[in-house]
Amino acid sequence: MERGSIMGQEAPSIVVRTTFIDDLLINPGIGFTTFQRFNGDRLNEGKGWTEGFPIEYQPFTGSVQNEDHPDTSIAYFRVYWRFLEPEEGQYQWALIDKALATARERKQTLMFRVAPYGQAKGSDVPDWYRNKVGKMTKAQKKHDWWKVDPEDPRYVRHFGGLIQAFGRRYDGHPDLDSVDMSIVGPWGEGAGSALLTQPTREALVDCYIDSIKKTPLMMLLTDEQTNRYGLSRGDVGFRVDCLGDMGGCWENQGDWSHMNDYYPQQIILSGMQDAWKKAPISFEVCWVVQHWKDKGWDIDYIIDQSLKWHISTFNAKSSPIPKEWQPQVNRWLKKMGYRFALRKFAYPAVVHPGGKMAISSWWENLGAAPCYREFPLALRLRNDHCSEIIVTGADIRQWLPGDSLFDSTINIPAAIAPGHYLLELGLLDPHSWQPAIQLAIQGRQSDGWYAMGNIEVK
Repeated sequence: MERGSIMGQEAPSIVVRTTFIDDLLINPGIGFTTFQRFNGDRLNEGKGWTEGFPIEYQPFTGSVQNEDHPDTSIAYFRVYWRFLEPEEGQYQWALIDKALATARERKQTLMFRVAPYGQAKGSDVPDWYRNKVGKMTKAQKKHDWWKVDPEDPRYVRHFGGLIQAFGRRYDGHPDLDSVDMSIVGPWGEGAGSALLTQPTREALVDCYIDSIKKTPLMMLLTDEQTNRYGLSRGDVGFRVDCLGDMGGCWENQGDWSHMNDYYPQQIILSGMQDAWKKAPISFEVCWVVQHWKDKGWDIDYIIDQSLKWHISTFNAKSSPIPKEWQPQVNRWLKKMGYRFALRKFAYPAVVHPGGKMAISSWWENLGAAPCYREFPLALRLRNDHCSEIIVTGADIRQWLPGDSLFDSTINIPAAIAPGHYLLELGLLDPHSWQPAIQLAIQGRQSDGWYAMGNIEVK
């Protein structure tokens, strides 16, 4: 770090100019996710994957590193309704509690979706609900993939009721990263959402918006009416389920692809082009990444398009990543989500107990998106006898890609003992009050704090 001095109000100021690093940084809420698995688990074999069923927990070896897959800070868990509510009103919260606890053990947080049903055997709606509503009639089945009629008021009452109960229990949970909004269709992917009546659409979306206010929300990119209504109710991001599809794979569709003929258009038509400024954007691999390679698709094009759409997280379905593509994946990871670098920090050389300290800072977000959760920016004054943490008023959720300034005057504790201190800086977990975010600069200490320089209290 290069240091100089400028004149401040109380004493000459110390100016810190940092040196950037190019390391891969594992930070909260960004990067690849595991899927129905956790850090350290064996990956899916070949080009297959599982979803929607309760997690089959693997023995933990003690290592949170992933072979043939990037290390992650997020575990994505998707489960069918029938497993969370096998009996009417009897919620199996233990499934989620265990997943949250395991994620914490593996240095992850949990991204979650409850899907109403799937298409595989054993993935129907709960038996008790099927007994209530019976089989769908031809008139009810407006979409070939619907298993139950979402216009039946009982669907909102019961499936929506589960979502509301989930929100009451888990909203704001420190180990819950985000919630993936699912309203209709197999796997909750929104098939036929454009066919919903507006009252039903609003009722289903409201179940999430009204009950989950602290944890970030994402909607499936589905149709204009549903997405625009969600945006009108709150800050919601979006997720899509077929990143990488470059065409030639869909029956009677010619060279139609999600990458060229759906996502670029639908993001705009649904009003989602600026959603990334307030809520996360998440993508799921179409098939698995090895399939992209087998098809000869351009990995750099796929990466660059996702960054243009402000991706924060990517679900590769816990399948192996081709070794030949590791350099491209590393480039992706260094841009995915936020990547904060402190360029310049200035502070006075001398402060007084009970006095004020003026600081100024210049930050750069080198990533593609902001951070969507609160991580307080704090300063620590530390020596062999004393340690004082001072939390600033910075809101890092406002630090979009590019430059941000944070200048402030902070209060020095009246009880702090005079002496010489090391001034340190960190972005803290608001629950543990330990440094949580790695910066793209040199100077990180073993406890996660970054040393800015010396300061005297007198």
